Amino acid sequence: MNKKLQILLNGIIKENPVLVLILGICPALAVSTQAQNALGMGLATTFVLIGSNITISLLRKNIPDRVRIPCYIILIAGFTTIVQMAVEAYAYSLYQALGIFLPLIAVNCIVFARAEMFANKNKVLDSAVDAAGMGAGFTIALLLISSLREIFGSGSWFGLKIPWLSDNRIEAFTLAPGGFIAFGLLIAIINKVSKGKAIKKDDFGCEACPSRAVCSKSSDAQGAK
Repeated sequence: MNKKLQILLNGIIKENPVLVLILGICPALAVSTQAQNALGMGLATTFVLIGSNITISLLRKNIPDRVRIPCYIILIAGFTTIVQMAVEAYAYSLYQALGIFLPLIAVNCIVFARAEMFANKNKVLDSAVDAAGMGAGFTIALLLISSLREIFGSGSWFGLKIPWLSDNRIEAFTLAPGGFIAFGLLIAIINKVSKGKAIKKDDFGCEACPSRAVCSKSSDAQGAK
């Protein structure tokens, strides 16, 4: 398989940030009561992912290792501010619906994970493709969760009423427990289809952890005492 296609598909399927890596759960559950809100959050996060990944990949050889995290924070916060201002200016109803979770993209663990684990080590084009795949995976996961919640909880989809379901709503799906129910159902389906092999257990080991260097130093210091 083409390398770039594999990188793209990893974020959508094998390493889906929400349904496989279990990252970004707060916004995924908080804004997923309606499909249009979930789509807006997904696209906004994808923009920040692509912008920050490209910029960090371009600057990776010029950013001193000791200050790389503060640099990531500044760059990611900059792109988050851009998307927040754009949404407020051109989609104010979406801006109100997303609320605090729009500026909180700046501290989304998905964005930081890709900056540290991929963009910091790979070329610009590969980093952009990785960001697009992760953003697409995040958006798809949000759409799946929100579709389940809106269809069964509100009897509609993207605001369009669905016959029969609109008169027989399960209102629990519009509440916080409904988000966890939809989330759990989707994870169960993915585990069933992939037979629990969507991601290898080794991928959760120390070698893949962005904090490995700090953790290793702490362990060495304790061992020396």
